[in-house]
Amino acid sequence: MIALTGYSGFVGQQLLRQLSDHQCLLLGRKQPSSDYPFCEFDLGSADSANTFLPLSDVTTLVHLAARVHILNDISTDPLTEFRIVNTEGTLNLARQAAQAGVKRFIFLSTIGVNGVSNTSPFSISDELYPVGNDAVSKLEAEIGLQEIAAETDMEVVIIRPPLVYGPNAPGNFAKLAKLANKNLPLPLGAIHNKRSFVGLDNLVDLIVTCINNPNAANQTFLVSDDHDVSITELLTTMIKAAGKNPRLLPVPVYLIRLVGKFTGKIAVVGRLCDNLQVDISHTKKTLGWTPPVSFKDGISKCFNKE
Repeated sequence: MIALTGYSGFVGQQLLRQLSDHQCLLLGRKQPSSDYPFCEFDLGSADSANTFLPLSDVTTLVHLAARVHILNDISTDPLTEFRIVNTEGTLNLARQAAQAGVKRFIFLSTIGVNGVSNTSPFSISDELYPVGNDAVSKLEAEIGLQEIAAETDMEVVIIRPPLVYGPNAPGNFAKLAKLANKNLPLPLGAIHNKRSFVGLDNLVDLIVTCINNPNAANQTFLVSDDHDVSITELLTTMIKAAGKNPRLLPVPVYLIRLVGKFTGKIAVVGRLCDNLQVDISHTKKTLGWTPPVSFKDGISKCFNKE
């Protein structure tokens, strides 16, 4: 049996569809509409460590649930709130899983633990520079999980994705998709950076591979479409997929950065103009895995949802 947290989320819903032929146990706060067995579990609750979870028949637990970046966060201590869910909640769940005899624990982390930009592609051997509460709390969870794996018989698998896109994707990709559909003239036609992204289908395929592949045991994997693009290329592909002719103006990057500096949007401009590449050679070699869906086809599916 496979246990799954975050089953109602963007990645979790697609993963659950891919696991339709498996016995699954869903762990979360809300009763799902499906007929899968369900156990109520609040990752951020103070009682989560004392909540009994029926994991004795579970062989693999896939942990997707997390506190993610929150716009206009009103918490007086955001990092503590992230740690309660992403670090302490994750480790409480992993300890219960290990005690129940779960063989493998798969944790969806973030490429943010490596950093937010680079001059050469991130690899699993790099020194880590987490930026932001989400990345800090996820890295602390990774470290704790590796300690649990060393002390028990439970295997731990860590997956670090960059931005995940797909139909109805949330967050920054949703904003880009909205711009693509409107096709307004944008000053983003001369950005020659390189960034890695991962399509929802490719990420879910890797997770399923990690459930079944014995070589995944106690490994950390970076993931992407294995096809890096500039923001200009990304938007051009999205606008064409939406059935429109791109209207991207070739404004020099230094002017965009200057505007970002004077408007207090340096981080936003960084996400548009900086490099963030991911080297997935270790993932491909260890698992014998390649992304099954091309970048172009993945983007096309976002705008053609039939």
